[in-house]
Amino acid sequence: MISFNSKDLSPKAQYKLMIGSVIPRPIAFLTTQFENGQINLAPFSFYNIVSHKPAIISISVQRQNGQMKDTASNILKQKEAVIHSVTSSNLDAVNQAAKSLGRGQSELALTGMSLVDSSSIKTPGVAEALTRFEAKLYQHVPILDEQNQIIADLLLLQIVHFHIDKKVYQDGCISAQALEPISRLAGSDYAKIGDVFSLERPQ
Repeated sequence: MISFNSKDLSPKAQYKLMIGSVIPRPIAFLTTQFENGQINLAPFSFYNIVSHKPAIISISVQRQNGQMKDTASNILKQKEAVIHSVTSSNLDAVNQAAKSLGRGQSELALTGMSLVDSSSIKTPGVAEALTRFEAKLYQHVPILDEQNQIIADLLLLQIVHFHIDKKVYQDGCISAQALEPISRLAGSDYAKIGDVFSLERPQ
């Protein structure tokens, strides 16, 4: 077993060990709205479920040189976002949204996707996504480094409206095989679901 004290590792080295071990990671594709009405689209793999009652998910948005990203800034201002699954059917379009643009610019034209009105919030969603969760900001947790500088924005979002494509909805559940979700690994690597098996918990 190779062991490291985190104090002896650079942030980049720690990142590589974490990003290569905490896998596979689900990917959230978010739409948020600028104050001028333009729509921001961005994928994030620091994403997971926090609670189901209430229905809360977490997304951690890393800052760049101390500057908050558009997604986090929009959520803090508008208090809402729409979260979409990343699947085999939309991966190429989602990847285009990862391109770095100038502050306040929209990635919508790059993706070729179309918008659809939301039911419970103002921010629209992406029509082509197989799942779409309308969400409102529940809590913002600034993450500080050892110099007390904010290096990430942890956003807890409460889902207020669920939209599920009929082809992936089966008896109140989501069919993973029909959804074909894409997960993030390390570097430029992604993965699809492989062998699926069931395992009963001991009584």
